[in-house]
Amino acid sequence: MKQKTIQRAGASLLCAAVFTTAAGLGVFYSPDQMLSDSLYQTPEALDGNIFVIGIDDRAMEDIGPYQTWGRDVMAMAIEALNADPENRPAAIGIDVLYTGETDPDLDAYLAEAAGAYGNVVTASVANFGTELVTEDTGAFYLEDYAVLSYEEPYEALKAVTTQGHINAMYDADGVLRHAILEIDLPDGRTIPSFSYAIYQKYAAAHGLPETLDVPTDDLHRFYVDFSALPGGFYEGISVSDLLSGEFPADLFDGAIVLIGPYAAGLSDYVTTAADRASLMYGVEFQANVIQQMLRQDFKTEVPGALQAAALFVISAACLWFFLGRKLRYAVPVWLVVAGGSVLGCRGLYGAGYVLHPLWLSLTVTIFFAGAVAFNYVQAAVERRKISNTFKRYVAPEIVGELLREGTDSLGLGGKLCDIAVLFVDIRGFTTMSEVLTPQEVVSILNRYLTLTTDCIMKNHGTLDKFVGDCTMAIWNAPVEQEDYVMNACKAALDMVEGSKALSQELLEKFGRTVSFGIGVHCGSAVVGNIGAEMRMDFTAIGDTVNTSARLEASAPAGKIYISREVADRLGDRIQVTSLGDGITLKGKAQKFEIFLLDGLSES
Repeated sequence: MKQKTIQRAGASLLCAAVFTTAAGLGVFYSPDQMLSDSLYQTPEALDGNIFVIGIDDRAMEDIGPYQTWGRDVMAMAIEALNADPENRPAAIGIDVLYTGETDPDLDAYLAEAAGAYGNVVTASVANFGTELVTEDTGAFYLEDYAVLSYEEPYEALKAVTTQGHINAMYDADGVLRHAILEIDLPDGRTIPSFSYAIYQKYAAAHGLPETLDVPTDDLHRFYVDFSALPGGFYEGISVSDLLSGEFPADLFDGAIVLIGPYAAGLSDYVTTAADRASLMYGVEFQANVIQQMLRQDFKTEVPGALQAAALFVISAACLWFFLGRKLRYAVPVWLVVAGGSVLGCRGLYGAGYVLHPLWLSLTVTIFFAGAVAFNYVQAAVERRKISNTFKRYVAPEIVGELLREGTDSLGLGGKLCDIAVLFVDIRGFTTMSEVLTPQEVVSILNRYLTLTTDCIMKNHGTLDKFVGDCTMAIWNAPVEQEDYVMNACKAALDMVEGSKALSQELLEKFGRTVSFGIGVHCGSAVVGNIGAEMRMDFTAIGDTVNTSARLEASAPAGKIYISREVADRLGDRIQVTSLGDGITLKGKAQKFEIFLLDGLSES
C-alpha cells in the first residue's frame, strides 16, 4: 500500500510538472485566449460621453474620395464642432496622421482651426524594429522593440495641439488585447497614447485626475477591458454631417469627439478581444480605451510564474485524488475544480485581476479523463487477475457469472444455500508416503489432485479446498446452477474413470498405486466468506458438508457413496445399489442409508 501511494504521488507530480511546463511554454495559448476573450470581454452600457464621427462611405460620396480631401475638410469639421461657444466638446481626437507639409494655405488653415480652441489632440506614430544596442562597457545586445523613427504632425499643427501615439501591439495570435500607455523616444521624450492624451484633456476640463495609475508591463502595455463591440460607439454621424451642420448643437457639449476612418476601403481596422469575428475600426478601439480610463477600471495581469505554481500544486493534488477513486467521488471534485476555476477567474477579473482561465480547468479535465481511463484499465487488469485466480478454483462458466452479477453474488458474510458437496480422498496415500521419497510423493499427489480438479471444473463445480490428500468441491454456489446434483455425481464418476489409467501408470513407474474414495451429499449449508477479519475462506459449512465427508470416509477404494437425498433427487437418471439403512456414519447418532453410485442410466 505504501509503495502504491508513493507511485501515485510520483505520477501526479510528474504529470503536473509536464502540464505546467506546457502551459508556461504556450501550448494552451490559443484556446486559453479564446476562452479569456469570451469570459472577460462583455459589453456594458455606455455613459454617452464619447462620440465617433466617421470618415465613412457617405462622407466620401458627399465630399469625394478620401485621397482627394484637402486638410481644409478637417479644419472645417473642427470649426463646426466648436462653432457654439456654449456647447463645445471637452476634447476632439483626430485619428488621422498629418505629417509633412502639403499646401501652405490648407496647412495653415488646419493649424489655425485646431489651435483656436485648445481642445484638439492629433495623432502620431512610432516605428518599432530590432536595433543593436551597445552599452558603456562595450557589451551589446539586440533590442526587439526599439523606436527606429517617430512620425508626428507638421510643425504648425504640432505647435498648437496635443499629440498622442496611435501605436497598437498585437498579441501572438494577432488579436489586440493591450494598449500602449506611453512610448519612450530615443531623444528622451515620453509620448502618451492617443487615448491617454484625450482623457487628460477631458479630465482637465471636468476636474478629474489627469494622471492615472495604470498597471503596465515592461513595454508600457496594459490590458484593455472593452466596453463596446464594433459599432458600439458609432451612431451613424458622418463628417459630412458636421460640414452641413446637420447635428444638434448641444450634442457634443463637454464630451469627447473622435474623428477617424470608418470605411472598409480605408483599411484602418483591427481584430480585438471584444469580438474576434468582427473587425473593429481603429477609432473605435481608441474609444474603448478612453472609456476604460474614464471608468478607471484597470486590470492587473497575474504573473505567469505564480499561476504556474498554483497550477502545479492544484493539478497534482487533483490527479492524486482521481487515481484509484470511484466516479461518485471523483466527478464532484472535477466539477468543482474545473468549473470553479473558470468561475473564479471571472470573479477575480471583476476584482481587477487577469488570469489564464483554461490552464487549470483543461489540465484537471485531462487528468480526470486520464485517471478514469487508467482506473478502468487497472480495474480490468485486476478483474482479469481475479478471474484467472478464481478459475483455479471454479469452472470458467461460474467465474463469468460471478463477474456479470458482481460481488453481491458472493454472499459476503455467508448465506444459506442448497448445495451438492463432494469429498474425495486418496486411499493408501499414507502407506505409500512412508516408502517413497518426498519428491515422488509430491509428484503422485499433484497428479491425483490435478485429476480431481479437472473433473470438478469440467462439471461446473467450485473447488473449495485441498486438505492434505483430500479434495472438497461444491455445486450451486457461489451462483445458482441447474442440475447441480447430477453434475456432482458426474464429477465423481469421472474421477473414478480417470483414476484407472493413472493408477496403471503409477504402478509401472513406482510399483505402487492408489485409488479414490468419494462421498456425495446434498442439502442446505451456509456458503460465503467464513473466518476472521484478517483471514477468511470462501467455503461451506453445515451438516450437509459433514455428512458428505463421512460418506467419503466410509467409501472403499474406487467406490462412490451417495446419500438417500442424492438418490431421491436424481431418481432413475442414475444407477445405484442400496447398502441398507442401518449404517452408522462416524459422528452421526442415527442410522444412515447409503447408496453405491454405479453409473448413469442409459436413458
